[in-house]
Amino acid sequence: MANVEQAQPRKGPSLVIQLAMLLVVTAAAVGMGWVSGGYLKQGETPAPVPAALENGGTAEKSAEAGKQAVGPTLVQLAPITTNLASPSEVWIRLEASLLYDAPQPPEMTEQIHQDLLAYVRTIKLHQIEGASGYQHLKADLDERAALRSGGHVKQVLVRTMLLE
Repeated sequence: MANVEQAQPRKGPSLVIQLAMLLVVTAAAVGMGWVSGGYLKQGETPAPVPAALENGGTAEKSAEAGKQAVGPTLVQLAPITTNLASPSEVWIRLEASLLYDAPQPPEMTEQIHQDLLAYVRTIKLHQIEGASGYQHLKADLDERAALRSGGHVKQVLVRTMLLE
């Protein structure tokens, strides 16, 4: 018992040292965030502004200004509702849009819609589980749409995806 009474409790670093270390770590985190943000922003280029909007015009004026303005076009697809390949009692509803590099005929959009529908019917549930499964699905949809359109589809934008 004599040893227990003689032992003195250890004190940690003082409050001033703890606050100083907190400030140092916070400054390091802010600095690293700023540097990594600058690094990631290096590759970005600003989106081109349409000529009709450059001089204070509006979207309505640019649409009226003529159909000669060529640029990216967003086309909404009809919802895709079907069952999965496995398990077949699981249904999927996928609402998506296509981002074209320029306006395309509606027949191309319908062909892409049918191709995406046929592809979604072949998916198995375990293939689209989790974040990586969603990324693989998105990459496959992008690739199929680009192939079907001859490279005119730049991206398939998934608006909603429901599984039941």
